[in-house]
Amino acid sequence: MAFEFDISQSLLLNGLWIIKPSISYDKRGNIWTSFEKNKIESLLTANVIFKHDKFSYSCKDVIRGIHWDSKSWKLVTCVYGEIMQVVVDLRPASQTYFKYESFNISPQNQILLLIPPNMGNAYCVLSNEAVYHYKLAYEGDYIDADQQFSLKWNDPNIGINWPIKNPILSERDK
Repeated sequence: MAFEFDISQSLLLNGLWIIKPSISYDKRGNIWTSFEKNKIESLLTANVIFKHDKFSYSCKDVIRGIHWDSKSWKLVTCVYGEIMQVVVDLRPASQTYFKYESFNISPQNQILLLIPPNMGNAYCVLSNEAVYHYKLAYEGDYIDADQQFSLKWNDPNIGINWPIKNPILSERDK
């Protein structure tokens, strides 16, 4: 059984990669591949490799983000549940500065996004529960939360059309 990817660049945000894996279904459920080193790492800039993975469990109506840093590439997806994924261009010299693109990620599509440095990452949980996966690539040491940047989830300069009005937020995201 071969697992392939349909890889394309976003038509809105230059540098954002949309990765659609093939999904095999049978009476037990489904199976799909989220990462193949040769196919995915070839999209990164020189000297950047994937170094670690993180998972986040959240309940319905949670919004996480908008977070970013200047050196991390993030391969992200929802491995359980359904989310609205948002990517914001936060590169001041970009023609799409403060523009965003949103994606629904669910068991029906299992979209992965490869988000380059200086693009904000955020998501809203639409199902009762969701598990989100980050695969992180960078040079040197990891930039943790205390060295990352954050914007308020409802920043009027961006104008994200979130599907909820009163989300559950961390102190950082408020």
